[in-house]
Amino acid sequence: MSWRSTCCKTKTAICTSTRQRNYSPNTAKRKHALLFPGQGAQHVGTFSIHHNVATLEIVSLNVSISYNTYTIGMGKDIYSVYQVARTVLDEAEEAVAGGLKSLMFDGPQPVLTQTENAQPAILSHSIALLRVLETEYGFDVRHCTYILGHSLGEYSALVAAQSVSLSDAIKLVRLRGQAMAQCIHPSRDTAMKALVVTGSLEEIESIIQRMQTQLPPGEVAEIANINSKSQVVLSGTTKGVEYASSILQTKRLAGRGISLPVSAPFHCSLMQPASLKMREALSKIAFQDPVTDVISNVTGRPFESASEIPDLLVRQITSPVQWLRSLRYANEDQVHDWVCVGPTKVQANLVKKDFPQEIIKAISTADDVKTVGPKLKDL
Repeated sequence: MSWRSTCCKTKTAICTSTRQRNYSPNTAKRKHALLFPGQGAQHVGTFSIHHNVATLEIVSLNVSISYNTYTIGMGKDIYSVYQVARTVLDEAEEAVAGGLKSLMFDGPQPVLTQTENAQPAILSHSIALLRVLETEYGFDVRHCTYILGHSLGEYSALVAAQSVSLSDAIKLVRLRGQAMAQCIHPSRDTAMKALVVTGSLEEIESIIQRMQTQLPPGEVAEIANINSKSQVVLSGTTKGVEYASSILQTKRLAGRGISLPVSAPFHCSLMQPASLKMREALSKIAFQDPVTDVISNVTGRPFESASEIPDLLVRQITSPVQWLRSLRYANEDQVHDWVCVGPTKVQANLVKKDFPQEIIKAISTADDVKTVGPKLKDL
């Protein structure tokens, strides 16, 4: 029986026990959290970052999002430099029965963009970077106060926290991507849209909730992500999302928005069939208690125990990602250092928007590893 099972009977006790282990007055160290990105962090040649039209459009709106920044080339630099990165990507390749590395390295881009390929690519890249930091610079996730992952990144967080094996996680996210893609018939017009928030988040949530009874039959518009105080993402049918956007803009609760180039309307009720498939698959995985608290996308609080992980991962598929709530939870527990690991610096940008005074370290490339890695030794 794990230390959590024997010593922690309630959520409060669990969080308190973990925090006492990770941080004490005797160490006098600042608390820090480890963050992983979600889908859209993939690009052909992951481990190298370049600007593209979509990124520039988002920047012009002063919006940072977790969807689709693609370029040519994913993973070659870190794979060629570090043996531990090769081990991670080789294991991921084996878990999906081949083809993943060549797709990451050389594309083609439209195939990598498909969610069933993007999800294992991003997860394997994120964990490869983490393993390099652990091996080369002694970074230890057990010294983190919390680990967070945005959407797909929640699986990366659970791998990092030793709650699930890399191989099992890769298989799960491949299935997750396939199940999500199968939810929507090619003829159905769906969309996701990022909006700049200019009013109250609480009022936006209330309006979207009340709006459900006003939408025409078959139309869907739901909140998929609450990423920051100034950004939400809507998901659903194209007409539903446009209707909801116009209402929020008319009420001056939201400003300009940008349609996201995604393959499916994630984190809304249209993904219900995927959640049913994932429930069966997740029930077969023996999750372990995380060695460090992992904050759930659904609740914005740490998982209470390994037993609730499968259910919350299922609920996550059709629920909004409570990213702002998750960041605030960690910050209110005196987390002021953020280590963001993954294909892009999206999560670092989101933290910076709402917590501009914090210390943020972003690791996306082999060059970042060499530059930022030495700074992690004192954490």
